[in-house]
Amino acid sequence: MELIELYIQEVTRRLPEKNREDIALELQSTIEDMLPDDYTEQDVKEVLLKLGDPVTLASGYRDRPMHLIGPRYYDVYISLLKMILPITAVISLIALIGENVFGDIGEKTIIEVVIMLIGKGIAGIISTGIQVFFWLTLLFAILERTDTSKDQMPLTKSLKRWTPEDLKHIPNISKKKVIPKIEIFGSLLAISIFAVVYFNAANLLGVYEGRNNGLIFVTPSFNQDVLNSYWPLIFCIIILGVILAIYKLLVGQWTLKLALINAIYQLLSTITFIIIISNPNLFTHEFITYISNLFSINEWKSSIYWGVILIDVFFTVLESYKGFRKAKIR
Repeated sequence: MELIELYIQEVTRRLPEKNREDIALELQSTIEDMLPDDYTEQDVKEVLLKLGDPVTLASGYRDRPMHLIGPRYYDVYISLLKMILPITAVISLIALIGENVFGDIGEKTIIEVVIMLIGKGIAGIISTGIQVFFWLTLLFAILERTDTSKDQMPLTKSLKRWTPEDLKHIPNISKKKVIPKIEIFGSLLAISIFAVVYFNAANLLGVYEGRNNGLIFVTPSFNQDVLNSYWPLIFCIIILGVILAIYKLLVGQWTLKLALINAIYQLLSTITFIIIISNPNLFTHEFITYISNLFSINEWKSSIYWGVILIDVFFTVLESYKGFRKAKIR
């Protein structure tokens, strides 16, 4: 991408969407008028230097000034906020996993537990977000008002004055390759729910019957001792899932390396799932008896067993394919 296009992009991305197109055309025309007919890259740099830092130029187009954090530190402040907020949100969700895996869930249904964990996850993200926003804003507000340097030109992320050379270091990433933060948070929340449900399966997963007072837990589906015997495998999957989420956050986009790591993680998760579901003692005798009254036991075991495995393998292949497909987008 040319320096002129990158410069215009850096200006317009800081403006309201409704004004971007008109201002982009105006800037394009202004820059072309300032350039000689047979211009070189050096001519472009001189013109862009005259126009100044994109942050300052963009602030001139805005309807409202930036009061609390001025133009000198505003871009650094926003960049740090965008970097720190997701990290603290991830830490909050990791803490949620550790807090609730062996916590007392009481006499709750599976739906109540899932709603409780989602509520805790969202509350944790909002709480840490408010804390980060408050302290970072306070820090920069103090910094803005104690800065006695004569040079009040805006600073870049590297705390230096802007030059046209900075445009060359801006990565041109396709939006389709970018990993949304909500996807990362969702995966961590899903890991938390899975961990809690897995280690409390005997109290959450089973047969419920409707009574006058609501749903009554009749009999558990899974043998908790059998599930607990696979705890090393499950902990490995949980830890690898958390590490993968953090890596996605740091990389920020799909690459072939990330797609390969994701595919390996999906494969390990599927193998672990097949190992556990293949245990003949996984389901409780009471649950099998209950189901056998509804279906032929042999038919139930074979159809459910292979059906669940095929579904899991399908989603494993699908998730792996999506990662490689996005990694190849240019």
